[in-house]
Amino acid sequence: MLFSTLFRRSEAPNASTSPRYLNRKVSLVLQAFSKRACTHPIHTIVFIALLASTSYIGLLEGSLSGPATPPNGSSTTIDLAPLVEGGRKLFVGDSTGWKWQVARSSPDEKAKHLALVTLVFPKSLHSDSPQTAPLPNALPIPTNTSADSIPSTSNPFSPFSQDKTLAFSMPFDQAQYFLNNLQEIPEQADAKSDESRAGRTWVAKPLQSGSNGSRSNLRSWANNSWTKLVDLLKHAETLDIIIMVLGYLSMHLTFVSLFISMKRMGSNFWLAFTVLLSSSIAFLFGVITTTRLGVPINMVLLSEGLPFLVVTIGFEKPIMLTKAVLSASLDSRRLESQSSPGSPASNPGSPKSIQYAVQIAVGQKGFDIVRDYVVEIAILIAGAASGVQGGLKPFCFLAAWILFFDCIMLFTFYTSILSIKLEINRIKRHVALRRALEEDGLSRRVAETVASNTEWPRLDSQSNDRANLENPGVAIFGKKVGESSVPKFKILMVGGFVFINIINLCTIPFRSGNKNASATTVAGLSSVLSSPPMDPFKVAENGLSYIWEAARKSSSATLVTVLQPIKYDLISPYSQGEGDEMGSIFDLDYSDQIPYAFGGKVIEGVLKSLEDPVLSKWIIVALTLSVILNGYLFNAARWSIKEIRSNPDSVNRNLAPVDDQIGREPPTYHNGQVPEVVEDKTSFSEPTPARSRSDCEQMLREKRAAELTDPELNDLACHGLIPGYALEKTLENKNVMSRLASLTRAVKIRRALVSRTPATKRTTALLEHSKLPYEHYNYENVHGACCENVIGYLPLPLGVAGPLIIDGQSYFLPMATTEGVLVASTNRGCKAINAGGGAITVLTGDGMTRGPCVGFPTLSRAGAAKNWLDSPEGQATMKKAFNSTSRFARLQSMKTAIAGTYLYIRFKTTTGDAMGMNMISKGVECALNVMMDESGFDDMSIISVSGNYCTDKKPAAINWIDGRGKSIVAEAIIPAEVVKNTLKSDVDTLVELNIAKNLIGSSLAGTMGGNNAHAANIVAAIFLATGQDPAQVVESANCMTLMRNCNGNLQISVSMPCIEVGTIGGGTVLDAQGAMLDLLGVRGAHLTDPGANARQLARIIGAATLAGELSLCGALAAGHLVSAHMKHNRSAAPTRSATPVSSAVASAPSFGQMRELAPLARIN
Repeated sequence: MLFSTLFRRSEAPNASTSPRYLNRKVSLVLQAFSKRACTHPIHTIVFIALLASTSYIGLLEGSLSGPATPPNGSSTTIDLAPLVEGGRKLFVGDSTGWKWQVARSSPDEKAKHLALVTLVFPKSLHSDSPQTAPLPNALPIPTNTSADSIPSTSNPFSPFSQDKTLAFSMPFDQAQYFLNNLQEIPEQADAKSDESRAGRTWVAKPLQSGSNGSRSNLRSWANNSWTKLVDLLKHAETLDIIIMVLGYLSMHLTFVSLFISMKRMGSNFWLAFTVLLSSSIAFLFGVITTTRLGVPINMVLLSEGLPFLVVTIGFEKPIMLTKAVLSASLDSRRLESQSSPGSPASNPGSPKSIQYAVQIAVGQKGFDIVRDYVVEIAILIAGAASGVQGGLKPFCFLAAWILFFDCIMLFTFYTSILSIKLEINRIKRHVALRRALEEDGLSRRVAETVASNTEWPRLDSQSNDRANLENPGVAIFGKKVGESSVPKFKILMVGGFVFINIINLCTIPFRSGNKNASATTVAGLSSVLSSPPMDPFKVAENGLSYIWEAARKSSSATLVTVLQPIKYDLISPYSQGEGDEMGSIFDLDYSDQIPYAFGGKVIEGVLKSLEDPVLSKWIIVALTLSVILNGYLFNAARWSIKEIRSNPDSVNRNLAPVDDQIGREPPTYHNGQVPEVVEDKTSFSEPTPARSRSDCEQMLREKRAAELTDPELNDLACHGLIPGYALEKTLENKNVMSRLASLTRAVKIRRALVSRTPATKRTTALLEHSKLPYEHYNYENVHGACCENVIGYLPLPLGVAGPLIIDGQSYFLPMATTEGVLVASTNRGCKAINAGGGAITVLTGDGMTRGPCVGFPTLSRAGAAKNWLDSPEGQATMKKAFNSTSRFARLQSMKTAIAGTYLYIRFKTTTGDAMGMNMISKGVECALNVMMDESGFDDMSIISVSGNYCTDKKPAAINWIDGRGKSIVAEAIIPAEVVKNTLKSDVDTLVELNIAKNLIGSSLAGTMGGNNAHAANIVAAIFLATGQDPAQVVESANCMTLMRNCNGNLQISVSMPCIEVGTIGGGTVLDAQGAMLDLLGVRGAHLTDPGANARQLARIIGAATLAGELSLCGALAAGHLVSAHMKHNRSAAPTRSATPVSSAVASAPSFGQMRELAPLARIN
């Protein structure tokens, strides 16, 4: 079964034209099937469930229960043929040296042919057992037979199963007559027997009739299967049992690897369970098809062959398809950012739909998957057609059908559930992100916009690299196993089974269970996948010894047929027809009302499935899940992802300048998105019939300002009729233009207003037509979230340093800066750190703080409040009140301090992936109100929610000591050779420089948290690039850099106790800054571990600071700082014509030109 995988690995990269044509045709067919399944997933699941339930009922009534029993419920005879077929023939005589040998054919000598019969009576070993086995002399043995009672042999399971055995020998031609008289054996009643045990009868197992209902069928099948398995363990050889145990163990390890693989892709349970369910349904269809085609299936054979089929085939194909779907989802997200969205996201054909990703994945991997199935099925067909007797032929026939149906189920049933799962995850992610942004203080409109832009499935933080998605490997017990290792794993598994079988064959001469038995011979290929041969010496060792002694004494050759043991069940007369009184509404004969055709069978099967004890419960569970799922999706529809947008047709679109957007090429966002051009109903800059100011004011009062032209709006704004801060609200009108167009137009009008303000016109007259950009920007994420009175945006140079290895994973470091050499210097530090194996980071704390100030009338009341807050009661009360305000903010501790009658409380809390100041402020207000109203401090007054005891955006010793935000320590070991070759210095020089500069020099200057070279440079650059609050660089850049000589190498570390960052809210909602968070793999809220993305961003900043510190100290030690700046920032001689200042002055308008422009400004 491994050839398909090997075939795929060795395929030539340049395929011929024919395979490409076949690939295209097969992919189109598969896409058609999967598209219909994903478009109507519920219909697909219900249809397959109906077919499965029908097959299940048909299997119970026909295949599993075996041949139908006579109408009276019992058989007339015990068939001797299957007992002989499952037994063994042994021969002993002069020709064998009086050693038992397996008889393959009739011996040459005229031997006496005996049959050895073993009767098994369960749970009757002891006298106090609940069942009593008959005595040998009490059996109804026919008088005209010469059956002799011989010593029986107990098996190792007898102490557990409490089985009592009786053994008899007789001429082989009398065996059938002997068995016919032992069909039913009355139980021997003694004096101690109660009335309930009277009249019970031992009945041979093959004689028990099945009931007409599926309930008895299932129970009988389960009992018979378990009994056969136990009997197989009793009588099989030891190595055969070991091989089967290893097979089942390997099968379960395959199941475990499936769940681990799916968990790495974001599904803890459901996708792996769906794969198993899909394979189980395929198995059900395969069994029913095989039996209907007349190929007999032995349940024991099935239980032995399935583990090897699971191990060799595995679940590589659904894993491959799932990886492809997730990869296609990322590709479609990138495709959407590069092309104009032509249809809403809800359209199944749009790039942002789950169905589109499934179609792309099927087109990419569908042909490979089908080719693997075809190769495997072809090998199985060859095995079925090989003519080898035994169990190989029927099992290969069955396995081929199972794989055929498994292929169909993969592209229909599995893709349906996969699309539902991904859609639910998308909705959950959207709602969770929107709520988190709202808790952080963003308006609902902005939070909805940001959530819509980032709602597509993303990778887990442990595998957020796209290359890891395309080939993430499979983790087996913590070790990552690549995709190329899966065939090796299968080869090792199969090779291990082959090796065990070789040992099994080689040790046959040493496994004689009887001193009079010679070595057995190998049965050859006919024993492949057949039931393990019964060990005659386990079944009847004592009886064979008895016969051997008699044969040796009489010197007569003897052929003994050891029959399979016949097991009996004790049947009570009161149990006959049990359950028939209950009846069933489905026991009626539907044959006169339902045509005996496929449709009738389906309906009848569905009706009977409702009566089945197992299937009926599954139907109830399925209906419950369906109600829950539909309710969830209904609520999701009520959440209405796009309900708050002003115009559904304007989702994710940007505009060209409002005055000339018609007929122009589509503009492009700075994040790479190409928005859709919308033709507004009004051209605001073209000449229109002149309106008087009174008419314009009337339109303004009627909230029709959006219909005014730009000059009319400028006139109203300059005369104070439209406040500058209210332009966005005033111009918003979804009937005239999209929201984004109105926001862009408001920025344009505000620029004109600032330029024409008389009080500042001397300095601001050039703003309206300056090079400050304002077009092609997504102001929807800005308005109400990041900035007010917007007049444009400032592009900053953005560079990357690295990659830098941080905790074993490589990252490029985005840095927005105008300082030359900073990125290059950090890049050199990354190179040196990577040469030593990378940076290691440790998170020592995670908690944002807010320190309100409250006042009391007297010092004693302030002291009482402090004592209460420090007590367990106060801690519990405040924590309960604080935690009730948010799903993410959790109060960790409170630190109090008194100054006169003022009490300062420093709340320290977790904030998830948000920086969290707004979230904490809301919780602090609630906790203080509870303290006043419910805790006996009604005389307390809240002076300020922030009493500078936090401390926020100011250097403070409390932050340096207790930490604020994320506390990070980063370390690296730099080899001495790297220090010499890359940093152009040596270890001792760097250590001395660090002590003299960062420790002693900073102490003399009285710095607080400033024991570093330039940590603020790196922190500020990354803060600007990733949308953090630049003002918090003040405390976030607090850093202590330490260096020491460690066995000749340089050990460098940075300790940064208050890095204040977040990955949601604030500037992270902007497209460009969000793209940089995507570059680091930490954008948005973490799906399973709130706060993990923000913590990882803090680790990255700490490691980047480490690289910057190392490089600058190296430059200072080598004396390269000034020369490097002169080389990179002053590459040309500083002549008057070449300096930036002189160039700016030369290009600026003269004072006379400014006078000429002034009247134009007044006219406009």
